[in-house]
Amino acid sequence: MTYYSLIAMLCFGLYQLVFHAMATHDPTRGFTSLPFNTSFYHIQKPYDRQENERYSFINGVHKLWVFADDKPLSRSSPTKPRSEIMIQGYIYSSGVWEFEGDAYVPEGTSGVCIMQVFGAQAPRATTLMLRVYNGSLMYYRQSILVPNIYDRWFRVNVVHDVDRAKLRVYIDGHLKLKVGGRGGTSHYFKCGVYAQDNDSSCMESRWKNINVLKQLTLAT
Repeated sequence: MTYYSLIAMLCFGLYQLVFHAMATHDPTRGFTSLPFNTSFYHIQKPYDRQENERYSFINGVHKLWVFADDKPLSRSSPTKPRSEIMIQGYIYSSGVWEFEGDAYVPEGTSGVCIMQVFGAQAPRATTLMLRVYNGSLMYYRQSILVPNIYDRWFRVNVVHDVDRAKLRVYIDGHLKLKVGGRGGTSHYFKCGVYAQDNDSSCMESRWKNINVLKQLTLAT
């Protein structure tokens, strides 16, 4: 190996270290964590099922599952089946808000939204959807954020700056997506499983350490 090759390798290694340090950080820095308990959320499920038939909470883990032939959340709903944690206790229209949680998706789950920011300018209904297709975590069906997320826990942080109409998605501390908002005057977070296109016969996701946070504002 030549002297110049060695220098090039050292420089590349230093670049990788610096890039990794810049790309990963704590997305919750500057935010304050808000109370989160059963008074701040409820479970949306097929209307003809009991909650414990599509949801469980054991040892700090929320487990949500649904089948492709299940009913929607109400008799009048035209939507596909879902089992979701709807965080209706924090409905927001301004400011900077953040969802945080550890997610687990078992192999075989596909064609499903596992997390969403609800609310957008009509005719859209959502500002963000994180979906899973054949093991890839995706932004809607437009871009792959992580190519293989099956059968492992991963940290999800979604930051929504309403006033600037911007969203950021971090997976395990890595910034994976920066995208514009979709308007709307009322938003809230949801996670679980909500069938989309080409959905598998059974869909499941698990969540723990769920947090809702709001950016600190400095007095002027």
